[in-house]
Amino acid sequence: MMFFIHLFDYLQKESAIVLNVKYEKECEMMAKIATLITDLFEDVEFTSPKEALEAAGHTVVTIDKVGNKTVRGKKGEAKVDIDYGIEDVDPDDFDALFIPGGFSPDLLRDDDRVVAFVKSFMKANKLVFAICHGPQLLISARELEGRDVTGYKSIQVDLENAGAKFHDEPVVVCGNQLVTSRTPDDLPEFNREIVNLLKEKEFQK
Repeated sequence: MMFFIHLFDYLQKESAIVLNVKYEKECEMMAKIATLITDLFEDVEFTSPKEALEAAGHTVVTIDKVGNKTVRGKKGEAKVDIDYGIEDVDPDDFDALFIPGGFSPDLLRDDDRVVAFVKSFMKANKLVFAICHGPQLLISARELEGRDVTGYKSIQVDLENAGAKFHDEPVVVCGNQLVTSRTPDDLPEFNREIVNLLKEKEFQK
């Protein structure tokens, strides 16, 4: 009888160790994603990718010029609490960058600190996801020379003048690092690619 009791205790301990190792490994694989956003963002271009990223286990952190505030989408459908101001964050603390569209990117890119933050992700070859007008921040960072991208139709000429190769497609993945899309209609493809790309990076850890 004592043998079976000891065996049961041993198996319990082994199971706990295996589960703990599995949990720690899963935690290590999850990404922390910096999201640059301010008032008048395109509501669904934030809420839909955020839901997809969080459903995959990743953490979405919102960043504006200043923190401790709430921003609103241009359609009035979404309100977002800002986690940090740009002065309070370090690019090295994040695995990827997400830039939703709307008027938000244009309102953010007049701040040199925000532009430098974006530039650091591109220079480090970290994952960058931008939809609709999101690539405007990449234009300001001067990091699109020779890159394959897409975006909202009205910024096509701006993207081409920045040296990018524009593609009128639902989603463009460049160098397994940069993901861009055109409009909210492209969100299914955009969400699919950003989640898949994060999975690929996880397997390399």
